[in-house]
Amino acid sequence: MSTVPSPASPLDGLRFAFGTLTVLPVRVTRWDRPAARGGMLGAPLVGLVVGGCAAGLGLLLLKLGASPLLAAVASAAVPAVLTRGLHLDGLADTADGLGSGKPAEDALRIMKQSDIGPFGVLTLVLVLLAQTAALAQAYGDSWARGAVAAVTSAVAARLALTLAARAGVPAARPEGLGAAVAGVVPVAGAVAVAAGCVVVAALGGGLSGVADGVRTAASVAAALAAAELLLRHCTRRFGGVTGDVFGGLAETASTTALTVLALGG
Repeated sequence: MSTVPSPASPLDGLRFAFGTLTVLPVRVTRWDRPAARGGMLGAPLVGLVVGGCAAGLGLLLLKLGASPLLAAVASAAVPAVLTRGLHLDGLADTADGLGSGKPAEDALRIMKQSDIGPFGVLTLVLVLLAQTAALAQAYGDSWARGAVAAVTSAVAARLALTLAARAGVPAARPEGLGAAVAGVVPVAGAVAVAAGCVVVAALGGGLSGVADGVRTAASVAAALAAAELLLRHCTRRFGGVTGDVFGGLAETASTTALTVLALGG
């Protein structure tokens, strides 16, 4: 007879979030759906920590006399290091799967291969260039704008994962991270977390002026919209989400947020 998992504590959720979404030495004590629900609801907090580290390194380099470009490269590198490149790898694999034009089963097989194809390489190059260019512009405007951009993009990336894990979004495979978190987040909870993040983004950006506050909030909203379009396309093409798709969604959201922040500055 099957048993219903006991409710997960907030600490269980945080351990799941940091243990699965970063390389930080956090031991995941529960690998069940209640813990996954708490973890995915708390994913933006992971983004706050990752983005804070990225901004901190960028600001340190600026303080030591580095150029905005070098600070931007460092800030773009920190999330990759703290995730062991998993999101970038997922982006590349998703691009290869979508670019193959093959049926879902064949596309999923391509995504599981260890090598990266031409679509994946091209996507990685363009995304990293876009992220670095946008961060360099932000740091060139002011240290505050650079720090806000680094944090906002990291939070938007993980917030996209919260929404992608909402109820009604199926898993493409019966195993892996995608299957572990697919559909675990109630829609109302995902919407509430998203709304809260947009408000906090507006307040954080607003420290530099009303226009910056509006732009920062808009960057998060645009990031979620871009990630949602990719999510729906992947769901149609693959029959659901995978761990690679989650990585692709995170990088898409991050890049979109940075691009919007670079407009009208």
